[in-house]
Amino acid sequence: MSYPDQHRFAMQVAQLSRAWRSELDRRLVGLGLSQARWLVLLHLARFSEMPTQRELAQSVGVEGPTLARLLDSLEAQELVTRVAVPEDRRAKKIALQPKAQPLIEKIEAISTQLRQEVFAGIDEDDLRRSQLVHARVLANLTK
Repeated sequence: MSYPDQHRFAMQVAQLSRAWRSELDRRLVGLGLSQARWLVLLHLARFSEMPTQRELAQSVGVEGPTLARLLDSLEAQELVTRVAVPEDRRAKKIALQPKAQPLIEKIEAISTQLRQEVFAGIDEDDLRRSQLVHARVLANLTK
C-alpha cells in the first residue's frame, strides 16, 4: 500500500470513529447521560463478574482518576455502586444497580438500530475483510 493510500485509510478510520460516536451520542442525548457515562455503563454491562475499578478503566480506555470522576456521577445517579474488596482494602469492584438496566437496554437498542442503518448494503464478505484489516492494524499498534 502506498503512502497516500495509508494516509487516506488512517484519516478515514479516524473520521469513522468520530462520526460513529457523534451519531450515537446524538441519538442517546435524551437519556441524560454524557458519552463518557453511557460508555462506562456499556462496558460494565459486558463483564460477567464485577470488575475492579482498574479493570473497568482498562476496558473503557481511560485513566483511573477519569474513571473515578465518572463513577462518582454514576453513583450519584444511583446507577452503580463501588464494593470493597475484602482481600485488598485499596481495590473496589463496580456493581451495576437495578436502575441502570433499563438505561443499558435503551443504549443497546439505539446502538443496534444505528449498526443496522450503517451496515445496510454492505456485503458480509467485504465486512469480514475490513475486520481483518482493522484487526491487523490494531495488532500493529499494540505491539
